[in-house]
Amino acid sequence: MSTPQVAVVIDWGGSWARTAVVDKKGNILWQSRNPNPRNGTKEEYLDNAERLLTTAIKQTGSSQLVGIGAAVAGPVEPRTGTFYQPPNLKVLDGVSFKALWEGKFCLPVWVGNDANLAAMGEYYYGAGRQPTDNNCPVQTLFYVTLSTGVGGGAVDKGSLYLGANGLTGEIGHTLVDSTDYALNCECGSRGCLETKVSGTSIAYIAKMKVSSGEFPESTLTNIDSAVLDSEAVFSAAGDKDPLAVSIIDGVISALGIGLTNIVHLFNPDMIVLGGGVTVGLVKLDLLTQIKEQISTRTMSAPHNDFQLTSTALGDSVGLVGAAAMVWEQFK
Repeated sequence: MSTPQVAVVIDWGGSWARTAVVDKKGNILWQSRNPNPRNGTKEEYLDNAERLLTTAIKQTGSSQLVGIGAAVAGPVEPRTGTFYQPPNLKVLDGVSFKALWEGKFCLPVWVGNDANLAAMGEYYYGAGRQPTDNNCPVQTLFYVTLSTGVGGGAVDKGSLYLGANGLTGEIGHTLVDSTDYALNCECGSRGCLETKVSGTSIAYIAKMKVSSGEFPESTLTNIDSAVLDSEAVFSAAGDKDPLAVSIIDGVISALGIGLTNIVHLFNPDMIVLGGGVTVGLVKLDLLTQIKEQISTRTMSAPHNDFQLTSTALGDSVGLVGAAAMVWEQFK
């Protein structure tokens, strides 16, 4: 009997670093996670991730470890695995994870943007395995992560679309607000989709509106600013709190614009939403409303021939996507 092959993977987002051991079928055999160091240095961030990877490698036991796959939150040059100006992991700008970790762990390392790899994970192991509403196999899948930040990735007929420098899919940094009131984005621009729909931005908008005094009867005014987050906003919106409802209405409107842009640019037959904000949208049964907004904006009926759904892989999508990247090297 041949020795089973496994990959060690890391999904490194703006708030958490997760590691896992994953087999060729996309099954997670072991996993762990640590929060990113609060206001940490580059060295502290790297030490946190490397301790997780070391532990994961020890968990592979007698299996054949073929390499490490890393899904990281920000623009990545895939050949060298170098991070370029990541909005939510700024201290890691310029780090080449491939060179760093191949030297440290003596294993091959592959690195990709987390949302791009999440798209691969969903295509091969998640929502993409199910037929579309028309009972046809999925051809073009676009994944959008709505979390600390906002990112995206596209898989077309099994291949990840990366663009000239491997930096495509940054839907979170497309313009959706050109007014004088547009919020500053972590990328350095203003009015990006991320400033409207990320978990970080939802919390920020809620705090601004609470401090303005415009909604004195809102239950959000009773929550300490330090712990007022997007989850609290979604919960209050579910209870019909007027301030929370107005904020979530803004999220729906911005997503309607941003996802329409995806439909016109990539013509997907499936759009998959993931991340913590998506959990809130699903709980309030808002995907249908978002789809309706998109449908009113598309330029033709065939553009509307797509399915809008939530992740089938949940929090594991980045881990499974990183594993999909590893197994792609052995086809």
